[in-house]
Amino acid sequence: MDKLRNRIDELDAELLELLNERAKCVMEIGAIKQKEQTEVVVPQREKELLDRLTSLNEGPMTERMVHHLFQEIIDTLKDLQK
Repeated sequence: MDKLRNRIDELDAELLELLNERAKCVMEIGAIKQKEQTEVVVPQREKELLDRLTSLNEGPMTERMVHHLFQEIIDTLKDLQK
């Protein structure tokens, strides 16, 4: 069990690094949107993103889990675009 927990710790660190990298991209997009005076929230883009990710999912997470998880990430990082 310790080996698995250590692996989870490693994966969590990688996820955090990737999420912060994603956040930086979101901030850059936010700066562009502010410059161009376009909407922060683009529902069609969110739908396309969620549809793409759920279609890529090979499990064991369900489609609903993937959708929920990424919707939370999207919603959380929206504040960085403002």
